[in-house]
Amino acid sequence: MTEDTRGKLGRILLIFARLALAAIFLISGYAKVKPQVATPWSARSLRTSLSIFAMQVDSYEMLPSWGVSVVAHVLPFFELFLGLWLICGIGLRFSSILSALAFCAFMAAIAWAYHKGLKIKCGCGIGPDEEVGPGALIRDGLKFLPLALAVIFGAFWIHRNPPTSGTARTAQH
Repeated sequence: MTEDTRGKLGRILLIFARLALAAIFLISGYAKVKPQVATPWSARSLRTSLSIFAMQVDSYEMLPSWGVSVVAHVLPFFELFLGLWLICGIGLRFSSILSALAFCAFMAAIAWAYHKGLKIKCGCGIGPDEEVGPGALIRDGLKFLPLALAVIFGAFWIHRNPPTSGTARTAQH
């Protein structure tokens, strides 16, 4: 396999990984703001969805009430923004690092709740609605974090090895 072929394959794999990572954030953010069953989209249904998510955030017993409100009203839109940012690929090194940090923060919250002995649902919006604990940590740790780390690695690799045109390549040899 030539270096040029490896570079093209690496870029293609990075696109797929970036889209998969973006889909995780888009689905998770959407799951937190979507209207409840049989309710049309409206400002009221959005407020209801954010209130329900605020109860999930509060169940982690990590934040004061004003912090719960901030997280519940900002996090879903941050996840949607991050998903769109990953799709567009602009500033990919920064968006990929931010996505890995977000996954680490989510995993830390799950570990905190498990350590405190809380019997609560994860509230991630992705995958099965399971209780916090080793299962949720393993799921997130093995499925989502390696994908985020692969996108970080790929983004930095692409930045160090920009694509070269065919004419520039032949001139070098």
